[in-house]
Amino acid sequence: MNQTTHRTRIKICGITTPEAARAAVNAGADALGFILTDGSPRTISLDQALAIAAALPPAVEPVAVFRNDPPDAIHAWPYRAVQLHGNESEADLAPITAGDHPRLIVRGFHFDETAIHRWGTCPRVHALLIDGPDPGSGLAFDHVALAGLMPALTKPVIVAGGLTPKTVELAIHAVRPFAVDVSSGVESAPGVKDSDRIHAFCEAVRRADTEIAQS
Repeated sequence: MNQTTHRTRIKICGITTPEAARAAVNAGADALGFILTDGSPRTISLDQALAIAAALPPAVEPVAVFRNDPPDAIHAWPYRAVQLHGNESEADLAPITAGDHPRLIVRGFHFDETAIHRWGTCPRVHALLIDGPDPGSGLAFDHVALAGLMPALTKPVIVAGGLTPKTVELAIHAVRPFAVDVSSGVESAPGVKDSDRIHAFCEAVRRADTEIAQS
């Protein structure tokens, strides 16, 4: 039987400490998310995020998460990837992708077919992060419904919302996304990452990849 390689990327979001970042890197995470907007138990300052990001190995992508923040705040993030998770319009994205150091935009939104079409066809968006109905709450959405839309999508899809070490395998089998994103699903308390849960999550992702490759 011919086997094809399927490798789901892993983003651990809501990193608040160097210890959590090291646990995620050691477990095999491909990207770490830093929440730089107000209103979350996982919010940290730009200086804190930069100190953690500076210690990451080159293969791990630091991603800053913003929600309805001004372009100057976004451009203060010196790395290439930003995640927008608010009510930003297409016009709001223009100054973020312009200039000498344009940012790659990961557009986050809750699962909705209209929103998927809107942002899936927006030329300023690099990837779609499709979340549950209340981002940050750990609530999931209908992965089977998303799977039915996947053939028409040309941008990378990141599945978020309600993922845990126990549920991520089913999500990967259903959607076959480019990446999965987890925050509360690997925490012992809001904003407190648990190294054992991070490792269990990453191991579950790799199990799903192996099963897909062997099927």
